[in-house]
Amino acid sequence: MESSRNPPRAVLFDAYGTLFDVYSVAQLAEELFPGQGQALSVLWRDKQIEYTRLVTTSNHGAHYQPFSVLTRAALVYAIKKLVVGTGETLTQDAFLLEHEPAIEMLLAQYQHLDAFPENLAVLQQIKAQGIPAGILSNGDAAMLHAAVHSAGFDGLLDHVISVDPIRKFKTHPEAYALGEQATGLAARDILFVSCNAWDALGATWYGYTTLWVNRYHLPFEELGAQPARTSGDLRAVPEFFF
Repeated sequence: MESSRNPPRAVLFDAYGTLFDVYSVAQLAEELFPGQGQALSVLWRDKQIEYTRLVTTSNHGAHYQPFSVLTRAALVYAIKKLVVGTGETLTQDAFLLEHEPAIEMLLAQYQHLDAFPENLAVLQQIKAQGIPAGILSNGDAAMLHAAVHSAGFDGLLDHVISVDPIRKFKTHPEAYALGEQATGLAARDILFVSCNAWDALGATWYGYTTLWVNRYHLPFEELGAQPARTSGDLRAVPEFFF
């Protein structure tokens, strides 16, 4: 953390990939589509994020759709590419007739993603110390509340902030501004935590104190700015405060 800054006064977490393991759907995907589970989970996530950028940056947001809609669309794309393939032509009706049950099962599983193992203890520690904590996420409010409840995080978060009301996904500055509005604090006084390097970079550019949780041992984005700190999991969060 930069020595010129005072300790942060609150913490906001990204949800998908940071608190909740988006790749935990791979097990069910493998059961439904043998041999394709891991690849499908990765492509689903990549396409989901790509769609958030498309609808935020194109035509001044005229094509915005909620995260839940984009999540479904990305899953359909991933199944068409990996399972159906280019050698088979199906009408949309025929595709849905064959794959709708699997689509619905995977979307239901997305409401109950696994939480990373250390997260509950970290959130409990933060709560016990009286540090305001929340989520700032691309997810719809209903999706986020379902995931929070499924993970057993009820009562541990002061804010569950969805970008949906502003119809702009991260990394749009208006999305990051929601954290300031909810907490009443300036971005520099808030620790923003994300496992997604692009998100940690966007939050750094916006002015947050940032922690990049590099769970997958990846390089950070090569665009100049760096997070205040990098760690392998969420157990580094309390070190900013204590």
